[in-house]
Order: sequence, then C-alpha cells, then structure tokens
Amino acid sequence: MVIKNGLVYGEDQCFQKRDIFIKNHQFVENADISDMEVIDAEGLYVIPGLIDVHSHGAVGFDFSDADAKGLSEILRYEKSRGITAYCPTTMTLPRNQFLAMFDAMKDLEITPDMAQIAGINMEGPFLDTQKKGAHAGDYVQQPDIAFFRECNARCAAACPTQLGRHIRLVTLAPNMPGALEFIGVLKDETTISLGHTAADYDTARKALDAGAKHITHLFNAMAPFSHREPGVIGAAAEDKTCMAELICDGIHVHASAVRAAFAMFPGRIVLISDSMRAAGMGDGTYTLGGQQVCVKGKLATLSDGTIAGSVTNLYDCMRTAVAFGIPLEKAVAAATINPAKSIGIDDKVGAIAAGKRADVLLVDRDLRLVRVIG
Repeated sequence: MVIKNGLVYGEDQCFQKRDIFIKNHQFVENADISDMEVIDAEGLYVIPGLIDVHSHGAVGFDFSDADAKGLSEILRYEKSRGITAYCPTTMTLPRNQFLAMFDAMKDLEITPDMAQIAGINMEGPFLDTQKKGAHAGDYVQQPDIAFFRECNARCAAACPTQLGRHIRLVTLAPNMPGALEFIGVLKDETTISLGHTAADYDTARKALDAGAKHITHLFNAMAPFSHREPGVIGAAAEDKTCMAELICDGIHVHASAVRAAFAMFPGRIVLISDSMRAAGMGDGTYTLGGQQVCVKGKLATLSDGTIAGSVTNLYDCMRTAVAFGIPLEKAVAAATINPAKSIGIDDKVGAIAAGKRADVLLVDRDLRLVRVIG
C-alpha cells in the first residue's frame, strides 16, 4: 500500500507532505508500487494510530468482567475510533477476580477489526484509601511484590498480543508501607506509576528517585499543586524522565489546567481516556469496579458524587486538547509516541517510521476521523 499526497506526521513531530509505503503491515522506506493499493490522502492529515494506556471499558463492557467476548467488543470499538493499541485496565477488586481477568484472555482472538493489546494496566489494588477515587476501598491493599508477579505470570500465559505479554503499568501509592521496596524490586519488570495517593512532595521524590517513572491521571486522585506543598505534581514535573497521564475529556481537568500540564511536562504528557463501560453508550446507570455509576452527558459519578471514569475515547480526548489550545503536533504526540515510550513499545508503534507497525489514521482538517488503516 502507498498513501500519497497526505500531510504526514513525522518522527520530528511536524507535518510534511510526502508519500508513505506499507508492506506486510510495516512501514518501509520505499517499495515497488506497481501492484500496490494506492490511497490518495490529498488534503488529509496522516498520523499514527493512537495508543490508550489507561481505559477500563466501553460499549457496555469492562475488562474487569473477565469476559473475552466483552473485551473483544471493547477492542473493536477502540479500533473504530482510531485507537490501534490499547491497555485494558483493572480496577481494585478481590484477588480471585484479578486472576480471572487475566485468565479470560486465553479465549480472546485478535482480529483485524480490533485494537492490539499493548499489555495490561494494573491500576489497583496498591492504592491509598484517602485518594481511592472510584475504587472500592474494601479491596485496597498494601504493595505486594509476590501478588504482582503472580498477576504478571497469569497475564503472560494468557495475553494474545504482538506488543507485549505482560503488565505494562502498575499504579502505586508511594506513601503506603513497602512502596519503596516494591519500586526497587520491580522497576525493571514494569512501569511504575504514582497515583491514587495523598503523598507529599518528599515522599513522591523518593519514589521517583527509586525508579517510578509515570503518574496516573495527573491532578486527579492526588493532592493539588500548591506553592508551599507541591506534592506529587511538583515532584513529577521536576523529573525530566517522568511521564504524566492526563484525562482530557473536558470534565476531569479544566482547560487551563490542561494547558498548564503541557507546559509543566513538555514532551511528557500522555493523553488517556480512563473510559468506563458507558463510553459509546447513552445516559443511564452503569457499574465500575462493582460500584454503581450514574452517567449524564459527559459526567459519570458514584452515588456520593465522586467523579468516576470517563465516557469518552482517546481520539476525542486528543481533539478536545486541540480545542483547549494545545497545538495539534503536541496533542498527536501525547496520544501516540508519548504513550508508546511510557510503556516501552516505541520500538514497535507510535510513529510513522520504517520497521514499525503500520497503524495509520487519515484525518481531515477539522480533525474528523476519515479512515483507520492497520
């Protein structure tokens, strides 16, 4: 396949009008186009497929259901919205349900109309009950190296993916007993993300120095940034290797704070959806991690008013970021190469470059999705 005349988003994070070549589902430098399908992308942006590293579910299904058919529908929805690589994300649940989630993937068959699984995001259960958000406090537990490794082994045995058969991300509250030991032992086995925590600056700084390199949904479920108590946000902003997730649905984070986040974390923002099963559905009552959630418009809340996951998808989050004043080039990076780097798959996906998987989106000048290729 050759895609001609499009404005191609390059590794330099700029758009340039040029042709790109695809052979055997990979980008190549050049190819004989005599027998290739030719796509004319005149007037269109050509960008890499998006990568959502934090999403619980969509279209009525949730990864926590431990249902391969439901996960298949989530992956189909994501692919249709331009998300070509995806990390199913856990909630805080009893141990047996964690293992059931991973085991259920044995029955999953990835088809071309589905997003590729890039690995698993283990958001619970190693959280701080003070900042548990929409997670069930009854199942929160202290960091447990052995349990993480058991989950990782189950994931490796079951996950049918070309992009990595293990837990890519694990959220950790660094103010919990045993957190620094957990980071020290596991930092080379997964990406450790700080989140759902009331930790102060010094505690976060120690965790980052120990090897944590990621922040779970910046601003949400953590102490706010203050000039006297900068907290996790201040510590992470100073660590130039730390990536920070951002839910840009127009609900979780104000537009001004979105712009501030991109300024505080230059080149290090990872846009996420943090979507729940209500994504792609209408208003109504749903569940998230076993708790009832009421959805009205874009807002999803628990019975006590706590904001739960989002009802959006990553493509719409990218568009919202642009509407909030983020340059398109930076918004695209935050939904493609940045998440790929954050979970260690940037050698395979995240950019239009020779040798990488050919996941491509054709997008018009109003950022409407025209076609998904991959």
